[in-house]
Amino acid sequence: MTAARGFPAFPRQRAGARFATTWWGQAWLKALADTSLDQGLLQRGRAYAKTGQLGPITVSPGRLASVAEHEHDTVVRVEQLSDAAWDRFLDQVAAKAGHIAALLDRDMPHDLVRAAEAAGVPLLPAVGDLEPECSCPDWACRHAAALCYQASWLLDADPFVLLLLRGRGEQELIEALHQRDIPGARSESAEGAAGTGGATGARAGTLPGTPAREAFARGMPPLPDPPPLDAPHAPLGLEPAPGVDVAALEVLAASAASRARDLLVSGRLPVLTEHQDRVRMSAAFGLDLGLDAQVAAWRHGGAAGLEALETAWTPARQDLARARAMLDAAWEGEPPAGVEWARNRWTIGDRQLRYGRDGRWYPFERRGDTWWPAGPPARDPAALLG
Repeated sequence: MTAARGFPAFPRQRAGARFATTWWGQAWLKALADTSLDQGLLQRGRAYAKTGQLGPITVSPGRLASVAEHEHDTVVRVEQLSDAAWDRFLDQVAAKAGHIAALLDRDMPHDLVRAAEAAGVPLLPAVGDLEPECSCPDWACRHAAALCYQASWLLDADPFVLLLLRGRGEQELIEALHQRDIPGARSESAEGAAGTGGATGARAGTLPGTPAREAFARGMPPLPDPPPLDAPHAPLGLEPAPGVDVAALEVLAASAASRARDLLVSGRLPVLTEHQDRVRMSAAFGLDLGLDAQVAAWRHGGAAGLEALETAWTPARQDLARARAMLDAAWEGEPPAGVEWARNRWTIGDRQLRYGRDGRWYPFERRGDTWWPAGPPARDPAALLG
């Protein structure tokens, strides 16, 4: 008997939380939608699944179970595969070593599912394969629908949950696979037997390679020295090719190399929007995209400098008070006439200081009707007015 698996209750989710993100999790939800005749029920189930009111989930062969509010027992039944179907499925898994690696990496390969279907083994549920039950008096039960939606999160994280619902758990499947020949093992086994008279050759049905115990006993080999970070980037120098923008590829390669170097130096990379990355590449490679002011801001202060150019916001009072104190000291208590204070922007004639979210002040100068980045930022606003 395959042991059941238990999963803790899902906490309350934000309103925009998504359900299945993997293709097999989405196939599960499609089966749910195709089975239901009441779209309103599905909407109530989706909403209820995010409330955190369903209890822990138990997954066992052919059965999903949980306890909803007011102690209602909620079950969704799934048809199990026959022993003959499991044998055909295991044949498909063993036919390709990559299938085993993918499953152990918590992935469900498309080609494995297609091969199984061709062998008459439907892994993913189809119309009518999900049968909900609940002890609540509501004939259109949202609890079972919510349980199915939460199950998509479990399937996303571990496709063995789907295989357990179909009748067999992970350990049972792995043990069954050990009884089958893995691609490449039989031929290597025969070669080993031929070369040694059969005394020390590899056993048929075992994976070639080094035993895990021996590999771990060797320890971690030393890593090679890192490449010099100040070495100039060598351009690709690609040959022209029909239908290929070689210049664009060279820029993208240089950009990737630059980002990789930044990651090596700092250990992290900021996540950039598409607009920020366009400005970054224009600043780094001199691209003419009509972003002159943005490029100047990026060169002075990176993403924070670009935000200072494009976004007005209201800093915390203590930050503004600290800056006012610094300016008062620089002005000896007598600020010049005509100082305008507006949110994070302080204007003094044709100059302006903007407080950035990184805690630095960015200088700007008036050019016609626009404000232009005038230099690198500073922590002390008074230092920018000297």
